[in-house]
Formats: sequence, C-alpha cells, structure tokens
Amino acid sequence: QVQLVESGGGLVQPGGSLRLSCAASGIIFSITDMGWYRQAPGKQRELVATITRGGSANYADSVKGRFTISRDNAENTAYLQMNSLKSEDTAIYYCRGTVVSRKVSEYWGQGTQVTVSS
Repeated sequence: QVQLVESGGGLVQPGGSLRLSCAASGIIFSITDMGWYRQAPGKQRELVATITRGGSANYADSVKGRFTISRDNAENTAYLQMNSLKSEDTAIYYCRGTVVSRKVSEYWGQGTQVTVSS
C-alpha cells in the first residue's frame, strides 16, 4: 500500500518561512507528477504548486516568487519551501502524487496545518 505523509507545518509569524516535506512509502516503481494543494476554512481546495519527475514546476499566481517546490526522486519525497508567508497562506496543506505501483494511481496525504499569525 502506498502512503504519502506530510510534515513540517506549524505556526509562523507573517514574513516567516516554513519547509514542508512529503514522503511517499510502499511499493513504488516511480512517481510522475507531485503537487501541493491547500484548503483554508470555508474555501475549496486549491493548487499551490506542481512538479514533474524531470523538475518542471508550476505555481499558483498567489505564491509565485515566494514558494519553491522541489523533489528528490531517489527518496520519493517532495518539498515546499515557503518564504514571506502571509496570513492568507493559512490552510491545511496536502501533498498529491501520481504513483506507478502495481497500477498507476493518485494518492493524497493526510495534510499538515500551516498557520501564519502574529
């Protein structure tokens, strides 16, 4: 069974930084695209950033220039470096991956809370 587990969330002041990690485990042949999404209270889940296996990244306009997505293919891990955090970045952050295992399936992590507040 494949699992994605996020870590690194927490409470940070406006202007601060956090680094989220997403580690995939289980029977994994490879992971194609990976992404970070977030859901704030009362809002729909939205895309934050995605990255291909080759390293091509895509960002939501709201985080461009502040967030950086990266991955370590050997470790089946994705990262989200978040700088210059704002109160509107407060949300639960979820990791998603398209995993090639016995079949190709999409998996989601359980989420990690990020709170930006003074």
